[in-house]
Amino acid sequence: MEEKIKRLLASVVHPETGQDIVSSGFIEHTASAEGKVTVVLRFAKARDPFAVKIKNQAESLLREAFPGAEVLVVIKEGGAAPAVAKMAFGNKFGFKFEKTAENAELLFAPKAGALVVEVPADALESVKNTFDAVVLGTVTDTAKIELNGKALDLDDLIETWNGKLEKIFANKAETVAVEYDVPLDNHKYTGSPVIRVAKPKVFIPVFPGTNCEIDTKRAFEKAGAETEILVVQNLCAKDIEYTIDRMEKAIRSSQIIMIPGGFSGGDEPDGSAKFIASFFRNPEVTEAVRRLLQQRDGLMLGICNGFQALIKLGLVPYGDIRPITPYDPTLTFNTIGRHQSMLVRTRIASTGSPWLSKCEVGEQFTVAISHGEGRFVAPQEVLDTLMKNGQIATQYVDIEGDPTMDQSYNPNGSVLAIEGITSPDGRVFGKMGHSERSGEYLYKNVTGDKYQPIFEGGVDYFKI
Repeated sequence: MEEKIKRLLASVVHPETGQDIVSSGFIEHTASAEGKVTVVLRFAKARDPFAVKIKNQAESLLREAFPGAEVLVVIKEGGAAPAVAKMAFGNKFGFKFEKTAENAELLFAPKAGALVVEVPADALESVKNTFDAVVLGTVTDTAKIELNGKALDLDDLIETWNGKLEKIFANKAETVAVEYDVPLDNHKYTGSPVIRVAKPKVFIPVFPGTNCEIDTKRAFEKAGAETEILVVQNLCAKDIEYTIDRMEKAIRSSQIIMIPGGFSGGDEPDGSAKFIASFFRNPEVTEAVRRLLQQRDGLMLGICNGFQALIKLGLVPYGDIRPITPYDPTLTFNTIGRHQSMLVRTRIASTGSPWLSKCEVGEQFTVAISHGEGRFVAPQEVLDTLMKNGQIATQYVDIEGDPTMDQSYNPNGSVLAIEGITSPDGRVFGKMGHSERSGEYLYKNVTGDKYQPIFEGGVDYFKI
């Protein structure tokens, strides 16, 4: 059976060096695409063994023979035109088709397996002599697709593309204005823990449905911490007792508690993270958390599902595990009524937390989100207190860097565009964006700063 699985995986998975992989969005025209031409490489039908071999080796052959060449995407159903359009949609860079490419057979006929490739202009003739290559055109910075003497606005094309299924699979929600500006707070956290350590320990509980523990572990260890992952057992009463005991001991020996993202209990009805909150409300665990925060100056972080748990426990915005009332803030269903998964731009609104000590007010980051219940709502009195105390840590912003309620940038419709908040002293931090989902080879061809140094901030707080 093991050999069969290996053979099956070998037939569908091809390992490649991370630095050689790109996403299918056009990159910034002025920085990386200047002097390059986009072409399509066509191959014989798949049943031709020689053609299959050449196609599989095309990328390595291109890079070896023509430095600077990049394979952007494999053409699928619909032909080259939809492939180019989707690449333009990603970063909203335009594309100008060459006259020679303006024919339906090339642009819309099935060319399954053909490659869209970006090559240096001075290598174009050599590429055409080596491959069956046709020039498609060049990337522009106009946010338009130019074809047959007409310029088609990308926003209009995206609206048409998404609009077909809008009634049954909504892509947009009503946009309202952000009611008022959240004052930026640039004061830095000045406190320090009772005991400093060379290598702080992070406790990461893994509940049924948690799926971000490995990325979280990797992020903390890269920042210089030691981690302990505990998989919660709940099949019977004895398992739960065992888990509670292990949690209490792990918290006692740790400096940081991190509740990672996921879908605990399958995001059970009537709100996510209740399963996580029920464990932390066990008296033994509650007392361990209070000792960590109130006596040992420890830290807590919750991302996505973890943020939902911190809210349901009262740890944000109040800094303690306490009963929750209808007048407390919550995270509820996205305004669009369904799960959202995308990259968003967020800005730092306050640096009064150890977690944000490596950031500056106004700094912007591109962060992944993936949730169905991320809309932060709270009574006006609570919002006023959060602003006064500098507890609004991060906000969703548009391309201009302004907080927004536009669902294209604020994917859940959070009030005041709130993405993350802290406890009054800043030592408990909850946010929706997955800052742990960052790496050298992730989100390639996507603009923006994609590494948010919150893990370094938390770890360095304890270091000697």
